Amino acid sequence: MRVYLPATVAMLRDMLERGEFTPVGGTGFALTPALRESYATGDTEELEYSAMLDAARASLRLLAAEDKAVPRRAVVSVDVADVKLRPDLDFSVVKIVGAVPLKDIAAIHLDTAEAEDAVRDAAEVIDAADLGDPDAEFALGEAEDHELAWYAVQELPFALDLM
Repeated sequence: MRVYLPATVAMLRDMLERGEFTPVGGTGFALTPALRESYATGDTEELEYSAMLDAARASLRLLAAEDKAVPRRAVVSVDVADVKLRPDLDFSVVKIVGAVPLKDIAAIHLDTAEAEDAVRDAAEVIDAADLGDPDAEFALGEAEDHELAWYAVQELPFALDLM
């Protein structure tokens, strides 16, 4: 199953050093039966994109908790055989056990430099947005208007060096 794992730039650097990625709390996002049922229409690609956006939003929470974080959302796409569905948490939430080796990482999705101001602002108000604050929701929308860039694992060191 393709699983989207929220990350930060610091976590990506650590992943390259260690040769594996360990998701916080084992939490990931995927096209689950509950997610598919929650949409009236949409093909597999569109629904997987929705799960990836859920991971990008979770990345904002990680950024908010990280001191001196590089303000860019990051998502690690992996292929995992064993996942536990967690519809009690949200439609797309899954849990995985342990670290994912680099060989199982399909791609990295990362904000570009143009998104940094919007991402910084959104990370500061992500909790308020969840509670319905309209100004915070607007800031979150500004960050989510930026598309994440796609990188192959072998391209990631070069992308990180350019930051």
